[in-house]
Amino acid sequence: TMTIHSEKNIAEVHVRSGVYSSDTIFDYSKGYIATRLFSRKACFILKIDKDYIPELQEIGHLAFERKTMKKIYSPNNVWTQFQSGNSWFGGLKEWFLYGKHIKQLCTGLPLY
Repeated sequence: TMTIHSEKNIAEVHVRSGVYSSDTIFDYSKGYIATRLFSRKACFILKIDKDYIPELQEIGHLAFERKTMKKIYSPNNVWTQFQSGNSWFGGLKEWFLYGKHIKQLCTGLPLY
């Protein structure tokens, strides 16, 4: 399911599919996307690249089309950078950068 909160400039995507279940937040005001994979007990955060990720208004129009999923979840390789969330200051700095919506989704999980 997808919920778009235009006033908060975010979109939430909930996928319920057994071991492949996940929650994703597109936070356009902060410029980040976070995906929490329940089977991996991890959270993946990436910066929104406007060349590959549709605008919030466009997501609403494309939500029911298959090409949306192909565009959002690209088959291209994605490089990630691991940053340990062990230090209190490091965690505080990350949450300030990513915002409260992503903090609610990813608190207590390793961030990639």
